[in-house]
Amino acid sequence: MPRAARKRSESGIYHIVMRGINRQVIFIEREDFLRFIETLQKYKNICEYQLFSYCLMDNHVHLLIKEGKEPLETVMRRICGSYVFWYNRKYDRIGYLFQDRFKSEAVEDDTYFLTVLRYIFQNPVKAGMVKNIIEYPWTNYDDYNRKIKKSETDFIFNFFNSHNMEEAIKDFIKYINESNADECLDLDERSTITDNEAQKVINETCKVEHPHDMQEFNTDERNYYIKILKRDYNLSIRQIERLTGINRGIIQKV
Repeated sequence: MPRAARKRSESGIYHIVMRGINRQVIFIEREDFLRFIETLQKYKNICEYQLFSYCLMDNHVHLLIKEGKEPLETVMRRICGSYVFWYNRKYDRIGYLFQDRFKSEAVEDDTYFLTVLRYIFQNPVKAGMVKNIIEYPWTNYDDYNRKIKKSETDFIFNFFNSHNMEEAIKDFIKYINESNADECLDLDERSTITDNEAQKVINETCKVEHPHDMQEFNTDERNYYIKILKRDYNLSIRQIERLTGINRGIIQKV
């Protein structure tokens, strides 16, 4: 079957996930992490994209990126091709390193942009690798923490306070380190049931004719049922949002 067309972002901003083929480790030594970061910087200068955040895990990568003068597919082909060529030569191997094509989601609004930013930086914490974001060396969180001036850091800090940089940085650090139930594009979807099955669960559990009817519930009733759908039926935030039309931010907070 032909692949589904990748959803284009009107803002030009994407959250990208790449994984090693067969869940293979793609960073073995410190040098490998450093090489990939150098590759990101090299093609950032060539392709003129903005890189708001990255997180390199042992067998996968998260990026929050805005297209520049070259389309996303070209950018990723350059980054992956360069790193794989170097990696294969170093480890005397041939063939693919990354699984299939990269996954991406369009990031169209400010609220979700900040959610993705936090999600990426908190990846090592939620994976139990470190207790605090600042302890993990393979993200660019330190660019923000150390107030390194770039177009990307200025863009982010303006969300928090466009008039007072010190307050903006303080509010940014507080937000990024907050406990949360953020759910974004990942390697696998949480929900193991189809949308049709999930719709039946919502209808029966919430006693509605259609999931959209949940929008008519009062706040307490709505939140009560959202909690049950997430906790007892393991429906993902994205699936609940898609079927009920309830705002993602509301579902995340419950």
